[in-house]
Amino acid sequence: QVPLVETGGGLVQAGDSLTLSCAASGRAFRWFGVAWFRQVPGKEREFVAAISSSGNYTAYSDSVKGRFTISRDNDKNTLTLQMDSLRPEDTAIYYCAQGLGSNASEARREYIYWGQGTQVTVSS
Repeated sequence: QVPLVETGGGLVQAGDSLTLSCAASGRAFRWFGVAWFRQVPGKEREFVAAISSSGNYTAYSDSVKGRFTISRDNDKNTLTLQMDSLRPEDTAIYYCAQGLGSNASEARREYIYWGQGTQVTVSS
């Protein structure tokens, strides 16, 4: 098990910005792709953004492209999601996840370690 702890969630207004962080334990973090997913009650957990182990490759869902930025610091074992121009439809629990490979995969099945999630609420 790889402990992943998300922080930074909260209540903001539409148009505001918020930064989520995910702290990982263990030296293996730097070798694997990591990602952010989100989920609202009654819906499937959906892909938000992913980044390769080196940080050279990223992927975003169409709904957040141009507004969210994913980044990582392998020396500090941290993953970050910068969220700008937030919308009410971005309201969800956000999860960070670590995969089995080094690529920036959009597929949920590629990720086996998950954090507990952090709530993001965007009011209109």
